[in-house]
This record gives sequence, structure tokens and C-alpha cells, in this order.
Amino acid sequence: MAKKSAVNRNERVRKLVKQFAAKRAALKATAENDNLSLEERFEARLQLAKLPRNSAPTRIRNRCEVTGRPRAFYRKLKMSRIALRELGSAGQIPGLVKSSW
Repeated sequence: MAKKSAVNRNERVRKLVKQFAAKRAALKATAENDNLSLEERFEARLQLAKLPRNSAPTRIRNRCEVTGRPRAFYRKLKMSRIALRELGSAGQIPGLVKSSW
């Protein structure tokens, strides 16, 4: 099990990303618009830099929903390989067959 503080921090980051998504997208569109003047685009970049760092989507860490483990994460299942194996062996995941040879 991962530290509760790490899991909670990641949840706070997710909340911030969701909160600032529209504002961030608008500022990025303004900054990348070639039809605007250089000053307007630069001002948009400055405003973008003033937003909280944790509101950037790249700051989100994919974590296992079951254990909170940050590594060996399967996006499709939203869990780590270890949790997948344990639940699969217990018969909790439909269609998953444990391989043995």
C-alpha cells in the first residue's frame, strides 16, 4: 500500500487540473495563435506561468486504484500488475485466466 500522503497529493493535483483546465486551454490557444500580436501572445504566456504548477496535466501520476502503487500501472484496468495478479488469482476479474506452465 502506498503512503496515504502520496495518494492524497495526487488527488489534489487531479482536482487542480480539473479546476484550471478551461483557463489553461484558453491561454494556450491565445499563446499559440499566430494571428495575434507578439505582445498579446507574450502576455498569455505570462498568465499561463502564473497558474499553479500542479494545475498542469503532466503533474498527475497514474496510480493503482486498489493499492496506490505508482509503478507497473495498466491504464486499461487502472491497477498495478501486483493487484491484477492477486485479484485474478482470487477470481475477482472476469475473463482473466492465470497462466501456469
